[in-house]
Amino acid sequence: MKKVIALCFFALALFLGSQTISAQTSIIEVNKKASERTEELRKFIKFDDNQRNQVYAAYQEYMQATLDLKQVSVVEEGVKEKINKLLDDKIRTILTEEQYVRFKEFTKD
Repeated sequence: MKKVIALCFFALALFLGSQTISAQTSIIEVNKKASERTEELRKFIKFDDNQRNQVYAAYQEYMQATLDLKQVSVVEEGVKEKINKLLDDKIRTILTEEQYVRFKEFTKD
């Protein structure tokens, strides 16, 4: 009986461990994509370190939201557009008007 209980606890620990690894992998993936996108944008627009950190944070939120959206089976209509608009609004507040115009050119590609 003790072996059965120990086996059940072991199986539960494996299950919980796999969930944690999955969550850590998605966080790493989000950070990687946000970093890549920020650096691509920085090469195109040329902004300072403070703006880079703010743009990176905005892209982290955006990437996390799109990842969460992919994991949901039923998505309301217009949610993707709302996420894109939130990113656009945040970027608009971070960048200057000239930089924002270049950002719009960058996102058309």
